[in-house]
Amino acid sequence: MPPTPIASPAGYATANAMAYADGDGNVAIVSGQQPLPVQKKFAATAPLAGLTSVTGVFGPFAPALDRSVMLTLSGTWAGTVKVVRSIDGGATRLPLTVAGSVWAQFTGNACEPVWDESESAATLYLDVTLTSGTLVYRLAQ
Repeated sequence: MPPTPIASPAGYATANAMAYADGDGNVAIVSGQQPLPVQKKFAATAPLAGLTSVTGVFGPFAPALDRSVMLTLSGTWAGTVKVVRSIDGGATRLPLTVAGSVWAQFTGNACEPVWDESESAATLYLDVTLTSGTLVYRLAQ
């Protein structure tokens, strides 16, 4: 890039630089050779969506890493919906917990983030126990 001339009346220009912490925690000055790091767009993960009037386990949903998973439940239904997780292709499915307490278990309509995944082998499922009605569900990012 060609230098920018200093115009009168100033005769000087103040220097400014943008920097960020690199992987080692040291200052890294932004330049053409070392641009500001940004997060790339994620590839879309197909949502797990449908409706059911019967009890069952629905999935898998393979979440992209480090992004919130949103659960939407709607319809006129009664029962319980649990988000469960597997790291062995669904052979073993465990309920989500936080500090040992039940997490991501619902008995009514909802729309909220339920999980952020950090393990590439993990998949999520919806464990649905209906006593009546029709549930519309969507697990997506």
